[in-house]
Amino acid sequence: MKKNTHPKYYPNAKVHCSCGAVFEVGSTKENIETEVCVNCHPFYTGKEKMIDSAGQVEKFKKRLSKKKKLVKKKPRIKKQGK
Repeated sequence: MKKNTHPKYYPNAKVHCSCGAVFEVGSTKENIETEVCVNCHPFYTGKEKMIDSAGQVEKFKKRLSKKKKLVKKKPRIKKQGK
């Protein structure tokens, strides 16, 4: 690497989460503070709740069923004149 071009790299940078978890990662910052980490994020902990706002799933299924009901027309073949 060129001198004075890249920031200083900290191989043991500490990450502090708002849930109290502390772990080390490699970073260009010595200390990192975050609100959500792998220990408290709902997706990773399995506590994620799927919210169907305003029946979006039902609306999608209704549109999908309408598309299946449509009958496809045969393409027209143009007759060439003599």
